[in-house]
Amino acid sequence: AAEVSSESVLLSNGVKMPILGLGTSHHGGYSQSAVVFALRDCGVRLIDTAKRYGCEEQVGAAIKQSGIPREQIFVTTKLWPLDYGYESTKTALKESCKRLGVDYVDLYLIHWPDCPRGKGQDNRTIRAETWRAMEDLCSKGLCRAIGVSNFLIPHLEQLIQDCTVVPHVNQVEYHPYQNPKDLVKFCQAHNIAVEGYCPLAMGTALNEPTIVAMATKYQRTPSQILIRWSLQNGVITIPKSTKEERIKENCHPVERGHGPPEQSP
Repeated sequence: AAEVSSESVLLSNGVKMPILGLGTSHHGGYSQSAVVFALRDCGVRLIDTAKRYGCEEQVGAAIKQSGIPREQIFVTTKLWPLDYGYESTKTALKESCKRLGVDYVDLYLIHWPDCPRGKGQDNRTIRAETWRAMEDLCSKGLCRAIGVSNFLIPHLEQLIQDCTVVPHVNQVEYHPYQNPKDLVKFCQAHNIAVEGYCPLAMGTALNEPTIVAMATKYQRTPSQILIRWSLQNGVITIPKSTKEERIKENCHPVERGHGPPEQSP
């Protein structure tokens, strides 16, 4: 399993990744000021985006606007399926870097295991060819770590058989209603760090009676309890919000001196 501390996860290639960050997406809008606030005022050092979200340029501008040195920020972006394939993957990362205004990204992910029809090859072959490009990009320093997103155990098993570098990260949906224990165990056994998106289950878990009771007991908000639950399980967590007060709340799931919940949801 990846080595986990209270602030970071040591990936299998020696790169340190913050354990708590800020997600962005094309759902629910994008707030430039919220990203700047997260970086400048809340100490967030992990920003997750993707070509699909259409906000790489804005994220790049927010990084500059924050005044935080680039090398202190861990930037993740993702390869969209239409760009899968050896040459197109390399081109896509260079274009993402250009939009972000950076020379490299810290983590580059294959966004989905499914490949678009019409490439004339089966999914496994396309994934393997795409991954070979990811390995080359990483060796050349255009990304510091490489990984996958939404991959299940069979996808990971195939990729491990077909590749030289085992993925450093697998980013999946993770919250008490979506708790893929077998997948997490598989990742831990192969030293693949697990990163979870939607830690609040799109808000649906905030009214769960167990969560509300724990929030009351520990004088925290339900979102803080849910984020703490993910972190306690060693999962890199990227809650998404466009509201400053929510980002501040999410960045401090449990202060020092408050013990962990004695039971997990």
